[in-house]
Amino acid sequence: VATYEQSFADIDRAILEGETNGLVRIHARKGSEEIVGATIVARHAGEMISEITAIMNAGKGMGPLGATIHPYPTQAEAIKRAANNHNKTRLTPTLKKLFNKWMEWTR
Repeated sequence: VATYEQSFADIDRAILEGETNGLVRIHARKGSEEIVGATIVARHAGEMISEITAIMNAGKGMGPLGATIHPYPTQAEAIKRAANNHNKTRLTPTLKKLFNKWMEWTR
């Protein structure tokens, strides 16, 4: 199992609301996009976890989860960023630089 994590300390909406404690942690089968579990520790965790369970029930994985458009600014952005941490592991160094620049631009 590989684990991908995103802290709420880096999520703009969480910062604005003073709710920076917590994290999203997504567990995927190593070498695969298959999500095998997830943990969300945050005030709005119950409102966010269904997104991950829906992806799992649909038989989709980290790629589609990371590609899902999330309204900005919302705390659910942490889910997208955690999934994108997985996607970054699959990139060549050149593509990783371009991806990081794109992520900075979309924030």
